Amino acid sequence: MAESKPKLLIVEDDEGLQAQLKWAYEDFDVTIVGDRASAIAAVRSEEPAVVTLDLGLPPDPDGTTEGFAVLGEIMSLKPDTKVIVASGHGARDSALRAIQHGAYDFYQKPVDIDTLGLIVRRAFNLHQIEAENRRLANRVAADQTAIRGLITTAPEMLKVARTIERVANTKVSVMLLGASGTGKELLARGLHDASDRRDGAFVAINCAAIPENLLESELFGHEKGAFTGAVRTSEGKIELAHGGTLFLDEVGDIPLSLQVKLLRFLQERTIERIGGRKAIAVDTRIVCATHQDLEAMIADHRFREDLFYRLAEIVVKIPSLAERPGDATLLAKHFLNRFSAEMNPQVKGLAPDALAAIDSWPWHGNVRELENRIKRAVIMAEGKMIGVVDLDLDTGKGEGDAALNLKSAREQVDRKVIRHALARSDGNISQSAKLLGISRPTLYDLLKQYDLQA
Repeated sequence: MAESKPKLLIVEDDEGLQAQLKWAYEDFDVTIVGDRASAIAAVRSEEPAVVTLDLGLPPDPDGTTEGFAVLGEIMSLKPDTKVIVASGHGARDSALRAIQHGAYDFYQKPVDIDTLGLIVRRAFNLHQIEAENRRLANRVAADQTAIRGLITTAPEMLKVARTIERVANTKVSVMLLGASGTGKELLARGLHDASDRRDGAFVAINCAAIPENLLESELFGHEKGAFTGAVRTSEGKIELAHGGTLFLDEVGDIPLSLQVKLLRFLQERTIERIGGRKAIAVDTRIVCATHQDLEAMIADHRFREDLFYRLAEIVVKIPSLAERPGDATLLAKHFLNRFSAEMNPQVKGLAPDALAAIDSWPWHGNVRELENRIKRAVIMAEGKMIGVVDLDLDTGKGEGDAALNLKSAREQVDRKVIRHALARSDGNISQSAKLLGISRPTLYDLLKQYDLQA
């Protein structure tokens, strides 16, 4: 069976130009319409990959009202469609505004068939590549790492994920070290889900969020009448996680007096509730996390060294978002899709200036800061594309002193910029090369030189 031709929708009210364009695109399955209602009906029924759109449509052939209305409805119905808008003499500003509202490209009138044909074919190729990338991403995402919810292509973070997966089915205690907002609880939950304790409970407690006088009761529980207000016996978090995993977030904030009791549990695997006299055997795996320098705290006698070595049988250091090239863009797209569906469905994507700002921003608050920025931008955005203004990022700040080893610095910059380009183009080599201003063969050579993969 012969392959079906790719579908092209031409929205043009000039009958002479309609015939000319239909003749020029005999390699495509062409549908031609001349007004807004017919265009939207064709998009719904034919689902074309590419649309060429004249902004001057009846009943406003000398303006752009109808054209922008068609563009808006297409982006709402089929945001993956590549729309190429027509720009007459002096209408370049309208074409650029259309790009900001989601159009793929524009062409200048009067029409040069060869030039327009090149733009159309390039749009078809890009649409096909993006569709294949989405298909592969959906298939590969689950295989890339067993940690649910982890979105990354950065080798630094994939190495962390592999470590988590390897230690999941062991009995060792794991300590996650990383700055606030890097995803420590997500990794702890992923470790639990990948272990043979996955059918047990995953119990999390933030040791910094609970007053010192209540933390002991939260961890170890209490008997009825153990103190004023203890009107019933209550199990602690350690007991509740029996057969599962207890995640101690910000373990560095546990007071010294309580560190002794936690150490005794780790040594004997039994606990005593406050006010109780009976030792209770508990089978709970401990995973802990902190952003603090525990070795410095040990030197200052604020954290017990023996407890540290009990908790840190395996130490996993989590890179900051700034140390994960390309991940900021991937996460931004993920958060945008999630929040736009929940809060503002008209938002369809990130404008080029927003993507550039996301790439260059240091993200001191890591993934949590990025998530909050995207959520705010989705809520506040007035158009279909989020721009740098919506993100409220001050991109005029310097990036600090450069590395003094020129060769090493160049290599680091090359790696970082290539990863950013690949992330922004969803792994498309041609688009990445275009963003970088180099040829495809040159990009292939650089990928091989730096052992990078698209």
